[in-house]
Amino acid sequence: MKGEPLKILIVDDQAGVRYLLEIIMKEAGHTVCTAQNGLEAVSSAVANRPDLIFMDVRMPLMGGLEALDKIKTQIPETDVIIMTAYPSEDTVNRVKKMGALCCITKPFDVDKIKELLVKYRWNQKNINTIAACGYVC
Repeated sequence: MKGEPLKILIVDDQAGVRYLLEIIMKEAGHTVCTAQNGLEAVSSAVANRPDLIFMDVRMPLMGGLEALDKIKTQIPETDVIIMTAYPSEDTVNRVKKMGALCCITKPFDVDKIKELLVKYRWNQKNINTIAACGYVC
């Protein structure tokens, strides 16, 4: 899997965020699916078995933390990066305990997202590669 294109699921209730991340990831050669809430995320993750999920915390119908719990229960091998506009130490600690790789803050730096993808692609599951991009892991 190292160095190969990834299957990525982007989950956010804001269409603009989904679109921006989708463009970045497709330009990098990855296969991308999107979902607009946690319910869609769980369904898509189970059906498509993505390598990596970028998921917002606050969404209607089912939030990112509940979806994270359901996804990690059903497909624990899938890596999840949580996104939030409201970072807190409590949120970071909680998502890490739930099995997420890390928590990134919105709005995010496009160049840092690109760097994160490159480093993740070549060195999967190594938290230090993501931390090196300036994100809280």
